[in-house]
Amino acid sequence: MDYLRTLGSAAVSSLVQKSGLTLPFSLGTKVTSYDNQSWTLYDATKRDDGSLVSVFEFDANTSAKKNYLPLAKNALRKLRTVRHPDVLRFMDTVETDTTIHIMTERVRPLASAISAWSSKGAQEREEYLVWGLHRVSVALTFVNDSCASTHGNVRVSSIFISATGEWKLGGFDALSSPKDDAAVLYTLGSVIPDAMSYASPEVKKNGWSVLKEYDPAAADAYALGLLIHCIFNPSAPLPATAQPPHTPPTASSRGAIPTALFPSFKKLLNPNPKARLTPKNFLELCMSQTAGEGSGVFANNRLVKVCSGLDNFNLGNESEKVAFLRMLKESASSFPQEFASQRVLPSLISALEFGGASAAAILPLVMQLGKGVSPEDYSSVILVHLVKLYASPDRGTRMALLDHLPEYADKLDKKTVVDKIWPNLQTGFLDTVAVIREATVKSIILLSDKLNERILNNDLLRHLAKMQADPEPSIRTNTCILIGRLGPSLGYNTKRKVLVPAFTRALKDTFVHARVAGLMALMATIECFDAEDLASKVIPNMSFTTVDKEKLVRDQAFKAMDLFVKRLEEYASSMPETAAPESEAIPLGLPPSSPGANGLVNSAAGAAGALAGWAISSIGKKLAAADLQSTMDTNAGVGIDRPTSAPVTSDALRPSASSYTSTTSSSQLGTKTGVKGMQLGAHKVPTSSSGTAFTADWVEEAAAEAAQSNPWGSDDLMDVNADQDDWSAFEAAPAVPTNGQNGTQDPWGDDGFTTSNHTVDDFLKPASNVSKPIHAPKPAAPKPFKSSPLVANRTMAPARSITPSESDAGEHTVPQKATIVSTAGMTKEEKAAEMARRKEERRQRIAALKEAKKGVATPTP
Repeated sequence: MDYLRTLGSAAVSSLVQKSGLTLPFSLGTKVTSYDNQSWTLYDATKRDDGSLVSVFEFDANTSAKKNYLPLAKNALRKLRTVRHPDVLRFMDTVETDTTIHIMTERVRPLASAISAWSSKGAQEREEYLVWGLHRVSVALTFVNDSCASTHGNVRVSSIFISATGEWKLGGFDALSSPKDDAAVLYTLGSVIPDAMSYASPEVKKNGWSVLKEYDPAAADAYALGLLIHCIFNPSAPLPATAQPPHTPPTASSRGAIPTALFPSFKKLLNPNPKARLTPKNFLELCMSQTAGEGSGVFANNRLVKVCSGLDNFNLGNESEKVAFLRMLKESASSFPQEFASQRVLPSLISALEFGGASAAAILPLVMQLGKGVSPEDYSSVILVHLVKLYASPDRGTRMALLDHLPEYADKLDKKTVVDKIWPNLQTGFLDTVAVIREATVKSIILLSDKLNERILNNDLLRHLAKMQADPEPSIRTNTCILIGRLGPSLGYNTKRKVLVPAFTRALKDTFVHARVAGLMALMATIECFDAEDLASKVIPNMSFTTVDKEKLVRDQAFKAMDLFVKRLEEYASSMPETAAPESEAIPLGLPPSSPGANGLVNSAAGAAGALAGWAISSIGKKLAAADLQSTMDTNAGVGIDRPTSAPVTSDALRPSASSYTSTTSSSQLGTKTGVKGMQLGAHKVPTSSSGTAFTADWVEEAAAEAAQSNPWGSDDLMDVNADQDDWSAFEAAPAVPTNGQNGTQDPWGDDGFTTSNHTVDDFLKPASNVSKPIHAPKPAAPKPFKSSPLVANRTMAPARSITPSESDAGEHTVPQKATIVSTAGMTKEEKAAEMARRKEERRQRIAALKEAKKGVATPTP
């Protein structure tokens, strides 16, 4: 109650207090521009749904209004029964003995609209006023002819502007029919405020009761003529013809009244009621296309044509519809804002939703007219209808919606997109028409930020996966582009699973622009990949495009490669030099030094040399650091220490842990004479081998040159010139089984490199799938093992005879050195000298071998 009282309606507050009624409306502010002595106009809202309404209040508790009570009750009764599109629409009422509240559609007074249009251009203003005058003429024709009544109160204060911008006829206080016994016009017409100023000449002469003798339209026709003068000349007084002797209007008194309308204006003001032009005749004259005076005033008005076209749109043929839509597009910018948004738009959308016109022609108009709608009203005026259209199966409608999506996508909310648009939009991916599929793909990026996680990372990607196999190359290309643009918004796991396979698929597309799009998408989503993914997934999967048959693809591929490599270089520069602790041994194949500046080589030959050098250097360090500090057992064959990543080939090559014993003395290996296996000195040299000496020379010369020009400094390399190293023994050694023969695991597994934390037992665990050795060694008594130059300070064992018989050992013995000098700790020059000395001794031994062979071949007589 306090709320109602603060809004200024004491009558409403008193009514609620006394009756306890619940009013169907909530009063708002008072409309101060409405000037009427009987009624007060309020803006209000309907309680049921909160829609905007207007409330006309009459309060008879004031002495000045008590005489108007019968007129107010007549207005309520007539407004309740007279229904017409151009008549003020009645909605509800609350009536007591002294108060009347009439709820109608939301309206505003005509006087305020005329003031607003006074600043417009003369042509635009004239067009608007003629259109409004047409609506009033239609309403008066209905009241006079269909209702057989006289309005009796036609003036500016009786006309209102609806929410659609259309003129509505109200002010039914004096509306009466000659046949009605309770008619108030003939008895209380003089009570109407300023009644005599607008009264016709016959009324001024004989009173209101005389109107029963004339046509019901006679008095309203005269008032209509005065209304024309008032709306075109709002600041001018009533014309002189309104006063006796009612002389005809002159051209000088026309003012702003259109020239084409002035002849009809004069006929409406004829003092003779029988010769006066009625509203119906006035309407017919202005709507006719004849060459008569005053014809075509309404028919040529654009707003009149628009209203007529909208009302009969579904009844017209295709040519009429096309002509109407063309006219609508040309003149849409000059429409009153409320008329365009509330009258034209709903009519167009209705025609679009229920068929009858091409969607491609209507939707552009809808979007054009919707630009003037306020942001608060855009959803209710435009979006609510567009969202409904997504459910339409018509392809033309769907295509038009997608073409104009950029104009309204930002105004859609997430709930609307997920619940109402997406379920219908996704059907476009499966449409049999390629244009619809492509338009659907293009539209996704505009709505992606309004899709939830489930749709974005699941449903949508399933559709896009199918689109990448579409027969249309443009669709495949646009799909790749879309995935690239969606990449940053996808979930972390989705990025890792989807992006690289999707772009790789595009890189293999037969359409050149699809391949280019795949490369560009990889570049655009570089932030979605970490360094490991770039190195292990992205670059390997796109490198083949650098030799694509199309130059456009190759050029883009190299640009992409440069981008990825630079990113990896930046990442690598921040990495430590090694991931292993300082106390650990250097892994196999990774040298502590580099062959050139920054560890890089510039040629294939340099790379090959660098790789070979790394292997030899690291092997030497590995042996010197670990193997030289252990001894080898003589009972179970030959054991070879290897990293855990190397495949085990035979049980014979895998001795038990007990076969290794730690010692500070030299290592020895003894085997039984005649036992075949991978054993140094276990095989005798065949007498028919003529290339052995040549091979030995080549090996020891290459080794000597390598020793003299070692590019890796003073590291201990394998000495191939050692006397006791008989390389010919490996020529007859049995072949070591390969991975395929033994079914061993992949040597490049996760545990490929050993570390210092591994013990000997770790390398000696048996593998169940390793085959038995081909030549199992037999138990043998220990015998001397020939020393290796890889171990420092070792003593030389006596040399074995190379003849077939042990009895010839005394006659044919090979000269041997008394001692072997280790190269460990020597300088580069000392090593070179030692290698030269050994080379000379080697050559001498080779010569002795040749002589011994000759002696064996030629028996002594």
